[in-house]
Amino acid sequence: MNWWLTHNEPWCSAYLGYAEGIHAPGVRDINQAVIVGHHILLSHGLAVPRLRAHVSPQARIGIAPDFYPVYAADDSPETMSAAKQADTFRNRWFLDPVFRGEYPEGLFTDLNATPPPMQENDAKIISVPIDFLGVNYYSRMIVRSRAGNGTTNRQIGHAGSYEAVERIPGASYTEMGWEVFPDGLANILTRIHREYSPKAMVVTESGAAFADHWDGDGTVHDQQRIDYLRAHIRTVANVIRLGVPVKGYFVWSFLDNFEWTEGYRKRFGLVYVDYPTQRRIIKDSGRWYASFVASQKATHPY
Repeated sequence: MNWWLTHNEPWCSAYLGYAEGIHAPGVRDINQAVIVGHHILLSHGLAVPRLRAHVSPQARIGIAPDFYPVYAADDSPETMSAAKQADTFRNRWFLDPVFRGEYPEGLFTDLNATPPPMQENDAKIISVPIDFLGVNYYSRMIVRSRAGNGTTNRQIGHAGSYEAVERIPGASYTEMGWEVFPDGLANILTRIHREYSPKAMVVTESGAAFADHWDGDGTVHDQQRIDYLRAHIRTVANVIRLGVPVKGYFVWSFLDNFEWTEGYRKRFGLVYVDYPTQRRIIKDSGRWYASFVASQKATHPY
């Protein structure tokens, strides 16, 4: 069966590339970011019927945004409002047009941006029915109003009314500085199922970068990654039992690879790559995952 994604992480391409300038092409213009985001969505909507026509009428086609479920740092009215704004910016920007044919209320005002120029049929094109939604998940976002107190140092978005809590005492973090929080995956999967009702969902990226070390022989011990994957896979199994239509789970990534602006410094792979020699060494997590997949095939043959 053919499974296709029109785009992977459109928020990153639009916002990080054209508003923050962190990713290529390095532009810092929020109005351009909004226009780019709109054209990414248009290209998605235009691609879906063409893939069906030229690949297979039975092809399953979707799009894979990256999601960060938003949690309020406290229950003050200001922080609750900030959490709603952050969720609109980080999650609903691309969900609402695809599933509801409209941008979420307040998005462009929050961003201090001009709405993108739109033609009459744009909303209809963008909201063409899809077969599944890809869900990329790595961590959650905890926010408070900028009027609040506490240690924060990173503003999210251009509106300036909220900020992200960077570190939580006692929490575990990956080498990317992302909190390990498998419950957030359950949060976003159940929330999307409840509010948007996609036909199916696939966890298209889930994984973690840790400081892996090769012993020079044939072993890379990465128990942290095994624990991470086991917890997130268990979370997916739990939401499936609740009736959420999750049809698959993909680990990011098979090999250590080039990670956006981090280059080759962060290792996400199940397989270690010694970059000077290009030698590949299967990590303990790779062996664990292979064994897990084999056990699932034996239990649930297709």
